[in-house]
Amino acid sequence: MTDPQHDDAPLRQALDRVRIEVGKAVVGQDGAVTGLIIALLANGHVLLEGVPGVAKTLLVRTLSRTLRLETRRVQFTPDLMPGDVTGSLAYDPRTGEFAFREGPVFTNLLLADEINRTPPKTQSALLEAMEERQVSVDGVTRPLPDPFLVAATQNPIEYEGTYALPEAQLDRFLLKLVLDVPERDAEVTMLRRHANGFDPHDLAAAGVEPVLGAAELAAARAAVGRVGIADDLLAYVVDLARATRRSPSMRLGVSPRAAAGLLAASKAWAWLTGFEKVTPDHVQAMLLPAWRHRVQLRPEAELEGVAVDQVLRSIVQQVQVPL
Repeated sequence: MTDPQHDDAPLRQALDRVRIEVGKAVVGQDGAVTGLIIALLANGHVLLEGVPGVAKTLLVRTLSRTLRLETRRVQFTPDLMPGDVTGSLAYDPRTGEFAFREGPVFTNLLLADEINRTPPKTQSALLEAMEERQVSVDGVTRPLPDPFLVAATQNPIEYEGTYALPEAQLDRFLLKLVLDVPERDAEVTMLRRHANGFDPHDLAAAGVEPVLGAAELAAARAAVGRVGIADDLLAYVVDLARATRRSPSMRLGVSPRAAAGLLAASKAWAWLTGFEKVTPDHVQAMLLPAWRHRVQLRPEAELEGVAVDQVLRSIVQQVQVPL
């Protein structure tokens, strides 16, 4: 481990305080909090998967408060139209002209709740926003605020009335974070807070304080960009990607965009942990969340009960690590 740059240390300390502040409202989801911070630092988006009631919505709301970022929530339903997300032209009777009315996508943190409950037409409305960070309506392109992150949630156990996300959209998510039911002690802590009057709709009363803002976050992203990576580690990432494409359990391996996403997430995690260069440990730590949603198993592997994470772990064990 190298000595952290002096100018970067306060930013890292501030982001550590962000995790502490979020913990005042959300219990037992430290990994998801860190994953969202990594996505912000890497300028990516996050898919949150978990059963109802594991604080997916509360997590995003609390994080936005600690970072002084604007957040909006969209409940994705079968009748939701693309214009309900991106915005649309509306007639203004005062001027007698059509004016653009911004949709909820014009925010910093967009919570796309149960994104798999809306048809592909509306899901695809987010594609341009996620990839280009802009919205085009009636031939006019409008930039989105910076930073901009989509945190989309989906329920892993309910499939009736849902629409699977297309591969093109899944590939736009930097990370897929799985929120499990908290451990027993964490759940007891959560209930104790509720017994003492905790209101998830009043984060200020819960003592959640803002820590930093968009300017500091931009400085942190710039610091992440200065993190180095050796050529042999770049080759290691490529070897891991190619191994997913050759795996007998995989019908679809990861794309080159996925390899670039793993690199971005690894650099963000390296910077957060005080390293000036990426190590194999950083790559291996980020591989599951960066790739688990970008691959497809063969039907016979699914029938045998093989899990995606299991296959990816075996690939990590098989690919030679650079010394």
